[in-house]
Amino acid sequence: MKKETIERIRKVIADRDWDQFHTPANLAKSISIEANELLECFQWSDTDYDLEHVKEELADVIVYCQDMLDKLGLDADEIVNAKMTKNEAKYPVDKSRGSR
Repeated sequence: MKKETIERIRKVIADRDWDQFHTPANLAKSISIEANELLECFQWSDTDYDLEHVKEELADVIVYCQDMLDKLGLDADEIVNAKMTKNEAKYPVDKSRGSR
């Protein structure tokens, strides 16, 4: 995510004094709630969905994730790359590609 976007998220939260409510536990709950709202966009059809609604719910998930990264002092690139390294070892291409 661009630095300007991250700073904007931080400013919105700070300006409204929401930080007091954004504990890691509350953020984890909010991420889950918003992810379920995203899933609701596809409740009755895998192909007939409102893209604008999907974008709004996905943005909510991303914003809460960024706030949780901040609260825990984590870097998104670092933790994603660490997880990809584990996935590459756990699911080698030759054993994964083409399987069902």
